[in-house]
Amino acid sequence: MNKDEHLFLDEDLIEVVSRNFKALGDPTRIKLLYLLSQEECSVGHIAEVLNMSQSAISHQLSLLKNLRLVKSRRDGKSIYYTCDDEHVIEILKIMINHATHN
Repeated sequence: MNKDEHLFLDEDLIEVVSRNFKALGDPTRIKLLYLLSQEECSVGHIAEVLNMSQSAISHQLSLLKNLRLVKSRRDGKSIYYTCDDEHVIEILKIMINHATHN
Protein backbone atom coordinates (compact mmCIF):
# COMPACT_ATOMS: atom_id res chain seq x y z
CA MET A 1 0.00 0.00 0.00
CA ASN A 2 1.20 3.45 -0.70
CA LYS A 3 0.78 6.40 1.63
CA ASP A 4 -2.53 7.53 0.09
CA GLU A 5 -4.15 4.11 0.55
CA HIS A 6 -3.74 4.00 4.34
CA LEU A 7 -6.59 4.99 6.60
CA PHE A 8 -5.70 7.40 9.39
CA LEU A 9 -7.56 8.46 12.48
CA ASP A 10 -8.81 12.01 12.82
CA GLU A 11 -6.44 14.15 14.94
CA ASP A 12 -9.22 15.14 17.35
CA LEU A 13 -10.09 11.49 17.90
CA ILE A 14 -6.44 10.64 18.50
CA GLU A 15 -6.29 13.39 21.15
CA VAL A 16 -9.36 12.02 22.96
CA VAL A 17 -7.98 8.47 22.90
CA SER A 18 -4.62 9.74 24.17
CA ARG A 19 -6.25 11.60 27.10
CA ASN A 20 -8.17 8.47 28.05
CA PHE A 21 -5.03 6.33 28.02
CA LYS A 22 -3.24 8.97 30.11
CA ALA A 23 -6.07 8.74 32.63
CA LEU A 24 -5.63 4.97 32.76
CA GLY A 25 -1.88 5.43 33.21
CA ASP A 26 -2.20 6.64 36.80
CA PRO A 27 -2.17 3.97 39.57
CA THR A 28 -4.69 5.86 41.73
CA ARG A 29 -7.14 6.22 38.85
CA ILE A 30 -6.75 2.53 37.99
CA LYS A 31 -7.67 1.62 41.58
CA LEU A 32 -10.54 4.08 41.56
CA LEU A 33 -12.00 2.84 38.27
CA TYR A 34 -11.61 -0.77 39.31
CA LEU A 35 -13.46 -0.07 42.57
CA LEU A 36 -16.22 1.78 40.71
CA SER A 37 -16.55 -1.11 38.27
CA GLN A 38 -17.65 -3.21 41.24
CA GLU A 39 -19.96 -0.82 43.09
CA GLU A 40 -21.35 2.68 43.24
CA CYS A 41 -19.41 4.67 45.87
CA SER A 42 -19.37 7.98 47.67
CA VAL A 43 -16.15 10.00 47.92
CA GLY A 44 -15.90 9.11 51.59
CA HIS A 45 -16.18 5.39 50.90
CA ILE A 46 -13.60 5.57 48.10
CA ALA A 47 -11.22 7.53 50.35
CA GLU A 48 -11.61 4.93 53.10
CA VAL A 49 -11.11 1.94 50.78
CA LEU A 50 -8.11 3.47 48.99
CA ASN A 51 -6.69 5.00 52.19
CA MET A 52 -6.50 8.48 50.66
CA SER A 53 -7.85 11.92 51.52
CA GLN A 54 -11.28 12.92 50.27
CA SER A 55 -9.65 15.91 48.59
CA ALA A 56 -7.30 13.69 46.58
CA ILE A 57 -10.19 11.41 45.58
CA SER A 58 -12.35 14.38 44.56
CA HIS A 59 -9.53 15.67 42.37
CA GLN A 60 -9.20 12.32 40.59
CA LEU A 61 -12.97 11.95 40.20
CA SER A 62 -13.19 15.42 38.67
CA LEU A 63 -10.61 14.49 36.06
CA LEU A 64 -12.36 11.19 35.29
CA LYS A 65 -15.75 12.90 35.13
CA ASN A 66 -14.44 15.49 32.66
CA LEU A 67 -13.32 12.60 30.44
CA ARG A 68 -16.76 10.99 30.85
CA LEU A 69 -15.21 7.89 32.42
CA VAL A 70 -17.27 8.23 35.62
CA LYS A 71 -20.66 9.74 36.36
CA SER A 72 -22.32 10.91 39.53
CA ARG A 73 -25.76 11.07 41.06
CA ARG A 74 -26.95 13.02 44.07
CA ASP A 75 -28.96 11.41 46.86
CA GLY A 76 -29.77 14.07 49.42
CA LYS A 77 -26.45 15.54 50.54
CA SER A 78 -24.41 12.60 49.24
CA ILE A 79 -22.96 12.17 45.76
CA TYR A 80 -22.36 8.68 44.44
CA TYR A 81 -20.02 7.77 41.61
CA THR A 82 -20.00 4.91 39.17
CA CYS A 83 -18.34 4.08 35.86
CA ASP A 84 -19.81 5.87 32.87
CA ASP A 85 -18.37 3.70 30.10
CA GLU A 86 -18.22 -0.08 30.18
CA HIS A 87 -15.79 -0.03 27.24
CA VAL A 88 -13.15 1.57 29.45
CA ILE A 89 -13.73 -1.04 32.16
CA GLU A 90 -13.37 -3.78 29.55
CA ILE A 91 -10.02 -2.28 28.48
CA LEU A 92 -8.93 -2.01 32.12
CA LYS A 93 -9.85 -5.65 32.79
CA ILE A 94 -8.05 -6.77 29.62
CA MET A 95 -4.91 -4.96 30.76
CA ILE A 96 -5.18 -6.49 34.24
CA ASN A 97 -5.58 -9.91 32.64
CA HIS A 98 -2.58 -9.22 30.41
CA ALA A 99 -0.46 -8.16 33.41
CA THR A 100 -1.35 -11.28 35.39
CA HIS A 101 -0.37 -13.59 32.53
CA ASN A 102 3.21 -12.33 32.16
